[in-house]
Amino acid sequence: MAASSESQFVTFSLGEEIFAVPVEVVREILDHEDAFKIPHGPDYLLGLRDVRGQGVPIIDLRIRLGMSPTARTPHTRMLVLDVPIGDKVLALGLVADRVYEVVPFRSEQIEDAPDIGIRWRSDYIAGVVRKDGGFVVIIDLARLFSDTGPALAGVAPRSQVA
Repeated sequence: MAASSESQFVTFSLGEEIFAVPVEVVREILDHEDAFKIPHGPDYLLGLRDVRGQGVPIIDLRIRLGMSPTARTPHTRMLVLDVPIGDKVLALGLVADRVYEVVPFRSEQIEDAPDIGIRWRSDYIAGVVRKDGGFVVIIDLARLFSDTGPALAGVAPRSQVA
């Protein structure tokens, strides 16, 4: 019998829904602070935040996924991610209602996104794991943040300004 592979994920919530991202892309988790607004940015781009000398774009993932905007609470956090996309690494901050823990998921626990019989925007879902009577949605960050993925069409990595 082959040994199952196991990966570590950081779990967080948006409203009542639980999501996860691979632990290796999470640079750090910070308290939420207001971002420097960028004029004419899309509604889900909250602005920029200085993270250890680097300007990091801050995304309200709730808005981008069609949910209501994040309501800041004492539990609101920002996950600073280094997302590999092609030959680049995109530094982003995702606002989460709450960050929970690092959990291991075995490859056989991860199911495909559910088929509901019609086309729907599930291309950002890398998989779904059953946990504690509910589900954890694993986000495919490369698809979510690439300029070719329809889930975030229009959010392309910006060229660096000298």
